[in-house]
Parts: sequence; C-alpha cells; structure tokens
Amino acid sequence: MLDHFTRHPHAVGETYLEHARAAGGLGVELVTAGLACLVHACAPWLFEDYASRRVRSLHERLSRRRAPWAWNGEVTGGLGV
Repeated sequence: MLDHFTRHPHAVGETYLEHARAAGGLGVELVTAGLACLVHACAPWLFEDYASRRVRSLHERLSRRRAPWAWNGEVTGGLGV
C-alpha cells in the first residue's frame, strides 16, 4: 500500500512530502489562475493577462524541475481520463 504513495514521487526524484508540497502549490496556483479567468469573463478589464502569465510561468517552472527520465511525451496516471 505504501508503494501507491511513493512510486511516482520517487520516479521524479522527490520524497512524498516534497512532491505533495510541489503538487499542492501548483494546484493552488492553477485554481487562482482559473478564478481570475472567471472574473475576467464577467469583467474583461480585470485580469487581462494574469492567467496566461501564470500558466506560462508554471510551465517554465515545471519544465525546469522535471526529471529528464520522467517524461516520455505521454500523459499517464492522474484520474485515468
């Protein structure tokens, strides 16, 4: 059972807690960007480029931290969709 919690974090060179912190922080930033998009949809003069800047920044950050052996171009795991 413990393997379920550690397999992926170890595959990307992190402990469970390091991975939880990184993934949780990413999730908070994505939700924040999404909320800014919803506000922008109703009031286009607000958050004009906030979400796109955040997504670009997050992509750059994730691309730098990803272990080279952990990405093969396929999306796997997650919710299985």
